[in-house]
Amino acid sequence: MREVWPGESYPLGATWDGVGTGFSVFSEVAERVELCLFSGNGTEERIDLPEVDGFLWHGYLPGVMPGQRYGYRVHGPFDPGRGHRCNPAKLLLDPYAKAVEGEILWNESLFSYRFTDPTALNTDDSAPFMPKNVVVNPFFDWGNDRPPRTPYHRTVIYEAHVRGLTMRHPAVPAAQRGTYAGLSHPAVIEHLVGLGVTAVELMPVHQFVPEHALVARGLTNCWGYNTIAYLAPHNAYASTGQRGEQVTEFKAMVRALHEAGIEVILDVVYNHTAEGDHMGPTLGFRGIDNAAYYRLHDGDRRYHLDYTGCGNSLNVRSPHALQLIMDSLRYWVLEMHVDGFRFDLAAALARELHDVDRLSAFFDLIQQDPVISQVKLIAEPWDVGPGGYQVGNFPPLWTEWNGRYRDTVRDFWRGSPSALPEFASRLTGSQDLYAPSRRPVASINFVTCHDGFTLTDLVSYDRKHNEDNGENNRDGTNDNRSWNCGVEGPTGRPEITRLRRRQRRNMLATLFLSQGVPMLLAGDELGRTQLGNNNAYCQDNEISWVDWSLAEPEADLLAFIRFLAELRSRHPVFQRRRFFRGSSAGDGAHDLVWLTPSGGEMSAADWQTGYAKSLAAYLNGGAITEPGPRGERIVDDSFLLLINAHHEDLAFTLPGPEFGAVWLPVIDTADEEPAEENGGSSFGPGETLPVVARSLRLLRQPRA
Repeated sequence: MREVWPGESYPLGATWDGVGTGFSVFSEVAERVELCLFSGNGTEERIDLPEVDGFLWHGYLPGVMPGQRYGYRVHGPFDPGRGHRCNPAKLLLDPYAKAVEGEILWNESLFSYRFTDPTALNTDDSAPFMPKNVVVNPFFDWGNDRPPRTPYHRTVIYEAHVRGLTMRHPAVPAAQRGTYAGLSHPAVIEHLVGLGVTAVELMPVHQFVPEHALVARGLTNCWGYNTIAYLAPHNAYASTGQRGEQVTEFKAMVRALHEAGIEVILDVVYNHTAEGDHMGPTLGFRGIDNAAYYRLHDGDRRYHLDYTGCGNSLNVRSPHALQLIMDSLRYWVLEMHVDGFRFDLAAALARELHDVDRLSAFFDLIQQDPVISQVKLIAEPWDVGPGGYQVGNFPPLWTEWNGRYRDTVRDFWRGSPSALPEFASRLTGSQDLYAPSRRPVASINFVTCHDGFTLTDLVSYDRKHNEDNGENNRDGTNDNRSWNCGVEGPTGRPEITRLRRRQRRNMLATLFLSQGVPMLLAGDELGRTQLGNNNAYCQDNEISWVDWSLAEPEADLLAFIRFLAELRSRHPVFQRRRFFRGSSAGDGAHDLVWLTPSGGEMSAADWQTGYAKSLAAYLNGGAITEPGPRGERIVDDSFLLLINAHHEDLAFTLPGPEFGAVWLPVIDTADEEPAEENGGSSFGPGETLPVVARSLRLLRQPRA
């Protein structure tokens, strides 16, 4: 018989101390918990955890070393009407597992009911079809690793998929493509640095599993929003097959990115798990303590509340579910050295009863936590439940994916009527959403993200084309706010191709010249297309993978983004930490003036003209109100932004000498290549400049 000591209840999970391993798992409903150890040939050894303190079942096994595979079996009530679904025939993953080996092999034994009779209890052993937890060695040589701690106002985010980013990269060795090692390859890092990227926001890297229905259709879950282990890096993204090595490889990736000054932000899915609704598989949480981990209907606890559209919602009212989230967050910061998190469907985490509560327990915990409160926190501020759209309503510590920015910029550049006033607000930091308690950097500005069209598809398709997903084109949103410029999909007509390329430059220039934090979707800088698929979550193939062969034919687009990023980085006027005051506070220093194409200041009537699609903005670099890091006054060049979303060319009259004596051209999106910032002719007050239909121009007034 293997020697088993009582061990300690904390920390939860499997913890190797150099001599043996302690195991601890929470279950309030359990009557008995078995630790299951698996040998290399799959033989299972079952050991009763000898101690339970505060619903934490624990034990210590001398001699158990890193690489040991394990799981749990929980004995307790199977009473769905009361919310309990214990079934010791099902091998369960550890909620605190730090590594997982293997993948789900879909089989009826993974479910607690018979397919032919959902009322019949399924007692088939699921172990042969389940992945296993792995005991890991936590020690890693971080060297001199330090978090870059880039201030929000200087941050440029690049949203990327670990696998999709490098699967087609010619400089990345074949064995490293689609992995953490591939993402940290010098060629990839060089590309990111050249783009001015200061943070990569990685789509889910927590261990996830593909849905049964997807696998049955010959597809898989590519995006990873189907988590099953919140402390484990996804094993399929590791270039080595050795047990637990995904942890080491992930850490090496973070270290390499930090050396280049790039932060790592994780897209985390704490709102639901991969077990789905009451008809889903029993993989871990459900069999350990279903009622503690999931929100259940008060009227009938057989069923799960679903604010996510994925079958279940994590029970953030439960102290143990909240503890798991917080422990996971701290683990990724302290042990894996990540720099922040983007919370998928964050509104679901804020629900205490049915309404989204800004003062919910989740936000209270985040606010007071000495570790998590110090990293970047980004909310996807909506879910699918009632009242779930909460853009602008998160607490001061948080930033938000600004969905209204995305929608407005798309609407404006495709020529929608009455979009001008809101476009102006989005361009200047969305003060209507975030003042007075927050600053412009509360807005994570984006035009495209993983969920929806790529930038090239946004200007090439009016409708989604998701037939490859196998759902008869029913999946994915119909609210794309896109415009195909006259032809659906690829075209050989040069005038449409030129317009599409100009529209891409318009939206990119808007993104980088807006106040707030710009976020670029991976591959947009190369003109990546998904052929009109706006929901490529199940396409682990060339539809989703970044096509690096486009770098040469799209060299002008790549150069344009690099130019925009460098311009933004050099000029504080595009990185305001405070909102514009507009018509000053009485000192005569207008930091922002809105102008009509004729050169006069915009009136209330001008803003209310529903068909207006053009305006100019004067950004005064001499009236920046916030001080520098040492309290010094910040002075920058001034800029004049001429914007024409109209379908006809317009002549803009430059404003009077009080705005500046000489204006130098910087950007004209009607040109294929950006101007040199100090090149070209200069312009004076009162001169007239043509602005091509659906384009913008940026002029610079050198500081005195």
